[in-house]
Amino acid sequence: MKQQKLLSLIRQAIEEYHMLEDGDRVAVGVSGGKDSLTLLYAMRQLQRFYPKNFELSAITCNVGFEGMDFTGVSDFCDSLKIPYEQVDTKIAEIVFQENPEIRPCSLCAKLRKGAMYKRLAELGINKIAYAHNKDDFIETALMSLIYEGRFYAFPPMTVLPEAGVTVIRPMMYVPEKGVANFVVEQGIQIVKNACPVDGSTKREYARQLMEQINRETPGAKDRMMHAIVKGRFSDWPG
Repeated sequence: MKQQKLLSLIRQAIEEYHMLEDGDRVAVGVSGGKDSLTLLYAMRQLQRFYPKNFELSAITCNVGFEGMDFTGVSDFCDSLKIPYEQVDTKIAEIVFQENPEIRPCSLCAKLRKGAMYKRLAELGINKIAYAHNKDDFIETALMSLIYEGRFYAFPPMTVLPEAGVTVIRPMMYVPEKGVANFVVEQGIQIVKNACPVDGSTKREYARQLMEQINRETPGAKDRMMHAIVKGRFSDWPG
């Protein structure tokens, strides 16, 4: 995916759901993976010409897995002249040693968000941008149908008054394959995920199932995304 197309899709989402306002202080949640680093790069480029002025920074929640090194992320932020914050935690220990009977992904996500929101409040940042892409939206909807018996997808924007922050998802129209191509073209170095359950989660199952469906029924992903966007969920803006 070319940079112009990437920025166009991100700007489309931002403008359709009014994700940015003048004076916003936005932090990109950076895991070190291809999606979050692509979003960080794109938001920096967008910042140069977008009509609404906003501050931009990056934040990483280090959950404490052995071998996770975010030096490359820090260097990447330096190259973009973006302030970078790393929140060190013991979440890995809490999830896998102290609470092994609880589903690790949901508990880890809850603790990571709590740690980041606390730090964002201390920094006076009012919006955090997550790098959920188009495929993530579709897979989440599929998972909700299979495992929860309901139709749900990530909202493009979520106001969290108790945390004092608003979550935005500017990459909702960007396909995962486009992100993968962009990272290769730009030479962006990603951080390998050291989570022991990476690649064996319910989300990975949904991802493989959706790929099979789309192979057997071409265009299925696009039609599902259309249904998600037009679904008028109660927690979606607009």
